[in-house]
Amino acid sequence: FFIPLSLTCYLTLTAFYVTASDCYVRLWLPSASNEKLQTKTIKNSDNPVWNETFYFRIQREVEGKNLMLTVPASHEGTQKATEDTNTFYFHCVKAWEPVLKARLQVMCTQVPVIAVMATGGGLRAMSAMFGHLLALQKLNLLDCVTYLTGASGSTWTLADLYEHADWSQRSLEGPLRAVKAQVTKCKLNLMSMEHLKYYHKELAERAKAGHVSSFTTLWSLVQEMFLHGRPRKYKLTDQRRALEHGQNPLPFYAVLNVKEEKFSTFKFREWAEFSPYEVAIPKYGASIRSEYFDSEFFMGRRVKKLPESRICYLEGLWTNIFTRNLLDGLYWSSNANEFWERWAKDMVDIEKHSPEEDTTIIEPPSCLSGKLYEMFQDIITKRPLLGKSHNFLRGLEFHKDYVHQRKFIEWKDTVLDSFPNSLTPLQKYLCLIDVGYFINMSGAALFKPERNVDVIISLDYGLGNAFKQLEMTYKYCKIQKIPFPKVEISEEEAKNPKECYVFEDEEDPRAPIVIHFPLVNDTFKEFKAPGVKRSLSEMEEGKVNLENNCSPYYLIRLIYSPENFDKLVNLSKYNILNNRDLLFQALQNAVERKISIFRPQEPHSVVLLDKK
Repeated sequence: FFIPLSLTCYLTLTAFYVTASDCYVRLWLPSASNEKLQTKTIKNSDNPVWNETFYFRIQREVEGKNLMLTVPASHEGTQKATEDTNTFYFHCVKAWEPVLKARLQVMCTQVPVIAVMATGGGLRAMSAMFGHLLALQKLNLLDCVTYLTGASGSTWTLADLYEHADWSQRSLEGPLRAVKAQVTKCKLNLMSMEHLKYYHKELAERAKAGHVSSFTTLWSLVQEMFLHGRPRKYKLTDQRRALEHGQNPLPFYAVLNVKEEKFSTFKFREWAEFSPYEVAIPKYGASIRSEYFDSEFFMGRRVKKLPESRICYLEGLWTNIFTRNLLDGLYWSSNANEFWERWAKDMVDIEKHSPEEDTTIIEPPSCLSGKLYEMFQDIITKRPLLGKSHNFLRGLEFHKDYVHQRKFIEWKDTVLDSFPNSLTPLQKYLCLIDVGYFINMSGAALFKPERNVDVIISLDYGLGNAFKQLEMTYKYCKIQKIPFPKVEISEEEAKNPKECYVFEDEEDPRAPIVIHFPLVNDTFKEFKAPGVKRSLSEMEEGKVNLENNCSPYYLIRLIYSPENFDKLVNLSKYNILNNRDLLFQALQNAVERKISIFRPQEPHSVVLLDKK
């Protein structure tokens, strides 16, 4: 709506959505009186224009001051008028209208917070995520999403999209064509003499600026050429332009901080999150502004400012699969259940031991001792291709009772957490690695209670096991006492997974509703669109090979054929569109659950959610 105004004073404007057709505006001028004026009610109108003039008696001291307009719960917040401005636009929660079929009067506190959580998976994750987001956009659900998280390959999608300030407001078909051109292009020139000279020049300049050089730095430059074919000046903080008006979800990029040696990622790792505003390690409750990452810090103070890194260097960290040791490789290539059982046992042992006890639960096998054990440990835990970044936690001191602090307990999940001299603030560098060496999921940022996530749309890009990562996430949350719905899958479903699953904990309203979309080819074989069967000539387009090692989308594949790229994107898009009813019903349940928790009290907070 818009309201022509001719006042020059402070004004608070509140919009009421009482019914779908009867609209009015109430005006109040705090600097004048407590009297609240109201426009006439316009019935049966979706775009009301009042064109009314209101007069307020004001004090001479405030005459000529700027006009300030506020609509509670709007994306714009308070807007300031100028001499040339007489029309004001406020965007409220209209995106919900085509989603919910029932008429509901919902307060702002009752609108569910929705997050999209994507796993990694190299080019497969990058390509398929475009299809998923395109489907959410077609369902008008993208505007309802608050958070968008990525790990490993899916961070490439996010980094690509957030280069454009209004990416979710325009069709994703354009960015998708650009990605297709790059994914299907030959990569043989990545190590050409021209590119090698460019890599050498960039590495030298970066080292001169004070950044730590490592193999990961070189990998970042190669990856930039691999994904984009050209250098980009684009930085993480540039993504703030895509968020300043609330026009896109807030993105989080997940990564792990590990030990350089002595411990596998499974024994010691800490969740870290990157966003356009800050870089944080939640376990310590510590964060810095994103532009300060890799500057030198000591005892919480920045002692040496380094220039902000281009985003390609961060992408290299988020997808760093090279800083691994032999134990990480063993975990990645074997049965993960054995590692999880050992980790669960370690957590039980930690609970039994008092932090004050001068002991450690890390004991070498009895058959190895002394130098022989140390040599063996070095071989299997040393990370030959380290990726180093300056540690912004360096020099911070622990509270004497830190192990009992609630914030620390939430993320206390390693064998070293009771030994402050072995934790990250004592290290000179951070050692960041791909999350896939623990759990291939990006949702750690969503588990903070302050973010109040009600619905998680889980996008899984794994091959072979459609539920492995979600089940591991559930096990992790259960041990950490993080609210999360129980994930139980029958043998039949594990062998023949469906396109969509909804997991909900009806007994614990703190646990989010999880809508899980595994990467499976089920009804897409016979249907090219929801309800539209394939003809005989189109059956080939429905054959998408997702059989792990023999799949054209296997992790080490660096080039896709145009046909395989289209199949993967169309499959991802179809799986969401084909399950729109299940998706909407889960969102409806989330709204009803929040209504049962938060009851409306003040009429000025009411927003109407309605499907016409």
